[in-house]
Amino acid sequence: MSDSCGPACHREPPKEHYTAQAAKLPPSSHYLQRPQAEDDGAAVTEAHASQLRPRSIFTSSLKERMAQRFFNLVLLPRIQDDITEYKKLNFHLYSALKKGLFKPGAWFKGILIPLCESGTCSLREAIIIGSILTKCSIPVLHSSAAMLKLAEMEYNGANSIFLRLLIDKKYALPFRVIDALVYHFLRFRTDQRTLPVLWHQCLLTFVQRYKEDLASEQKAALLDLLKVHVHPQISTEVRRELANSKSRDQETAEPVMAME
Repeated sequence: MSDSCGPACHREPPKEHYTAQAAKLPPSSHYLQRPQAEDDGAAVTEAHASQLRPRSIFTSSLKERMAQRFFNLVLLPRIQDDITEYKKLNFHLYSALKKGLFKPGAWFKGILIPLCESGTCSLREAIIIGSILTKCSIPVLHSSAAMLKLAEMEYNGANSIFLRLLIDKKYALPFRVIDALVYHFLRFRTDQRTLPVLWHQCLLTFVQRYKEDLASEQKAALLDLLKVHVHPQISTEVRRELANSKSRDQETAEPVMAME
């Protein structure tokens, strides 16, 4: 068969075809295609909020260390900027923050712990980010490690908010974590500051949830603490919870139920 139809039979495809096939990926998608380039995180810090949703989903396939770097270098600064400017958090950023908890270890190491260690976390930031903790299921291992870390830090109101929210999730905590939380509060026996309501609320929540997991000596020490730091309403509740509960080292004398 001869090629007699001429140039008309060999027209080039429309330019739109080339545009669809050869268009360059947008910067955010290009970053997703190269997760091994660790230092690229700083280059996309100014990403638009709506671009963070697919990125946060993508972090589920990243290794722990890479996800941690993404949370710390990209997501956390963007969240802080948004809260500072608008006094609230964009829906897409909130969704990205929530989906990030699919990697709880990276989330705590990349967002919560650096935020608390900075000493600059505002109460507004703590309330907004802390609301994620109440809405998501988090493995006890990761929450226990976070509580241990928070208990060792220098005190500020934001840390009390995060600590109270984690305590209020009612985990079956190891005694090591409970003992660390007791020591966290007992450190304030020699503190002459007037502690805020957030501190008293955190202590009350801890006592309400774990009063029967405390040793007798720990309860006595906490009762002595209430003589140093007193709140007109909350301290009375703490004292009542401690006085009307069993201790973990207390031997019970309840009769054994007879089996028929």
